[in-house]
Amino acid sequence: MSTRLSEKQLRSKKQRVSARTGRSAQVTRLMPTPLIAVLTTLLCLLVLVPIAYIFLASLNTDAGVAGGEFWPSQFSFESYTKIWTTVGLGRGITNSLIVAGSVAVVSAVIAIGTAYVLVRFTFFGRLTVLRGLLGLQSIPGTLMVLPVFVLFSSAGTYFGISVIGSRWGLFIAYLTFALPFSTWVMVTYLRGLPRELEEAARIDGASNLGILFKIIIPLSWPGIVVSGIFAFLLGWNDVLFASVLTRPDTATAAIALQVFSAGQEGGAIPVYSQMMAAALVCAVPVVLLYLIFQRYLVGGLTAGGVK
Repeated sequence: MSTRLSEKQLRSKKQRVSARTGRSAQVTRLMPTPLIAVLTTLLCLLVLVPIAYIFLASLNTDAGVAGGEFWPSQFSFESYTKIWTTVGLGRGITNSLIVAGSVAVVSAVIAIGTAYVLVRFTFFGRLTVLRGLLGLQSIPGTLMVLPVFVLFSSAGTYFGISVIGSRWGLFIAYLTFALPFSTWVMVTYLRGLPRELEEAARIDGASNLGILFKIIIPLSWPGIVVSGIFAFLLGWNDVLFASVLTRPDTATAAIALQVFSAGQEGGAIPVYSQMMAAALVCAVPVVLLYLIFQRYLVGGLTAGGVK
């Protein structure tokens, strides 16, 4: 009896393996394996070659980079020590982390509650709000620089509040642009969550807030992380608003990188080596952010939630 069971188990395993190989064969049949290898190699080169050049340039001298040397004639980590005193990169990174991190957290928190109301409740003006969120994404940021600057200047003139040059003024500007996108991301994500879990919680006597905190938020971590990361990148990469709404002590890392391009060493050669080193240093927080939250970015927590 045990032998027959073992034979049946072996047959079922063989059938599953053959089914998997059949599906993989159908996938690879769309594109030959050598072509897949060539395309993968080209894509990797497109990404790694610029990064390798930036890293080698950061170890080179300014004259060597200006001369077009790909491989440095002499290696030196001197640029990584100078970048902290040339334009105050440390202060810029600190300001960017404070502002962009605050925007990411606040926009994600507000977006999950707003999206829950827009998806699960029906009220007058709901479609208008959804269309408005979508329409706000089509407005270029360059058109909003002057109105935002005038509005913040008026607040300082009429109310005596110093907005321009402060971190919280830049935070409000970034939150204004990040919140519609984060809300729309969460609306799209919540539409895919099963309603059966909420109905079961309502039968057990859960309130709307209880459902939001005990069911919606735990199942929505991938969407929350995605919206938060995009909001963080909005504040981290922005140069336009940061150049208008900040002063030297509140300048962000993007402004520091912009100053590097204009910096001179000896009055003739721009500090190319320091600029490359600063670019790599400024990329580290974003890379760490993706490495820490990658499991939320690639996985769904709702798998198997409903049978």
